[in-house]
Amino acid sequence: MVRVRVASINVDMVTEQPVIMLRSLDDPDDRRLVPIWIGQYEATAILLAMRGERPPRPMTHDLFHDALVACGWDIVAVEITRLDGGTFFASLRLLGPGGELSLDSRPSDAVAMAARAGCPIFLEDAVLDEAGVVFEGAVDEEEEVEQFREFLDHVDPADFLS
Repeated sequence: MVRVRVASINVDMVTEQPVIMLRSLDDPDDRRLVPIWIGQYEATAILLAMRGERPPRPMTHDLFHDALVACGWDIVAVEITRLDGGTFFASLRLLGPGGELSLDSRPSDAVAMAARAGCPIFLEDAVLDEAGVVFEGAVDEEEEVEQFREFLDHVDPADFLS
């Protein structure tokens, strides 16, 4: 497994859907990025946690994280384990009173939880090989995060209704 970080959060200009870009921490010369398209709610949850912000009332990811901690469980790692038919699969690795536990998760929720717990994110080598895309230009992460913040400032709450 390769340890990765969220390199950026973007909005796909074609689909207008948020996409997180994961980049290897283990090999800084590896220019491959792994894009994972996610929902707007999850993108907001990830961005808020990365910025260290908590809304006045807890979001679902905050509530779940706080409940785990209150019960004595720590999220020790997030693992993105496979890619099947264009769908990514992930798990939360927990450590607590019952020992070790692995919970199945969508990658977007797992990354949102990792951002809250401050735990590492790992990507299976085969997933990096299959989904990794070489980005030829320089990644200006600050500019991309600012563009996503701008998007969030102008998003209509009705967009989250489904």
